[in-house]
Amino acid sequence: MIRREAIIFLFVGSATVVTDLAVYDLLLWSEVVDTHLAKGISFVMGLLLSYTANRTLTFGHANHKPGSLGRYLFVYAITLAVNVVVNAVMLTILAQMSSALVFAFIVATGASATLNFLGMKFFVFRAVRIGRKG
Repeated sequence: MIRREAIIFLFVGSATVVTDLAVYDLLLWSEVVDTHLAKGISFVMGLLLSYTANRTLTFGHANHKPGSLGRYLFVYAITLAVNVVVNAVMLTILAQMSSALVFAFIVATGASATLNFLGMKFFVFRAVRIGRKG
């Protein structure tokens, strides 16, 4: 089950990145808002897609559970911080490597995506127990 969820999580993550980029490009092309606001809007659109798709497709929660969006935002904020810190640490460690930026990006993304998945599975969209066996 966790393998299936992880695979779907990766597809949802890919769709989220594509959505973020597409909305960003569309807003920049249309010149409706400035660059920074366009990025903020595109990020939020990706975040909403990620929440909804992970809730329904990855973890099978048909209905919104009270508190799940708040827990999602909490996990997302923590994993964002982990991403930034891991990236910075890796850049420091690999300062002499020509491919330091790419390698640091990959390690930081992997670390934050792993924590994001675990946070969603066990905290945000945790399984609800229907009954209790004595």
